[in-house]
Amino acid sequence: MDTADMKLTIGHLYPDLLNLYGDRGNIVCMVKRCLWRGIRAETIEFNMGDRVDFSKLDIVLLGGGSDREQKIVCRELRRIRREFQRYIEDNGVVIAVCGGYQLLGRYYRTKDDIIEGLGLLDIYTEQGDGRLIGNIVLDSEWSDVPVVGFENHGGRTYIGGHKPFGRVLYGAGNDGKSGYEGVVYKNVTGTYLHGPLLPKNAQICDHLIKKALERKYGPVQLKKLDDGMEMAANAYICSRFAGRKRATLV
Repeated sequence: MDTADMKLTIGHLYPDLLNLYGDRGNIVCMVKRCLWRGIRAETIEFNMGDRVDFSKLDIVLLGGGSDREQKIVCRELRRIRREFQRYIEDNGVVIAVCGGYQLLGRYYRTKDDIIEGLGLLDIYTEQGDGRLIGNIVLDSEWSDVPVVGFENHGGRTYIGGHKPFGRVLYGAGNDGKSGYEGVVYKNVTGTYLHGPLLPKNAQICDHLIKKALERKYGPVQLKKLDDGMEMAANAYICSRFAGRKRATLV
């Protein structure tokens, strides 16, 4: 099937509350890389009170927010938990960043409260001493080159038997100790990487696009793009940070 006949619909959940560090840029990147290949792409934003019809969505972005915003959003997400779970179990593509990543788990325990999560993944988060903050570099099977980004989180996330998004080459990752970052379950990717993530990591963006297209249309081969600038930026970050293990606590 010609990619010119294909279309992806990207759902951005609660961008009015969950958009730390330019997480919206992930949407821009996905749309652009689709359009450059002749694939039609549209974005639907869902704000508080909106009805979310997951049957019309091919990719879902759940961005990051503060603890206060996470509480507000989690109450809203509980209304659509069953629909969200069905979408995930049907191999719907999800990219959940920072606070959105934490909300997919069972809970996030802060020093003063417990934010009940959606329990869509068997993971949980505990607030630690100090924040894990700084540049981060990962080795991930979904990219031929290291994955780069920026992390800033007080929570330590424990993913149990789930598969991590990547192995930490530099930075802190999920908890500053395990050596792993993020989580992968079916076509769900949870990560602490801001920046935003996808413009800095073209291969990860294409991986998500390909998964969404294959779920909808069957096997597909993505047209190669000129990623010279993206690769040069990636190489600079890797040369500056990769191989140095220390996490920065503030």
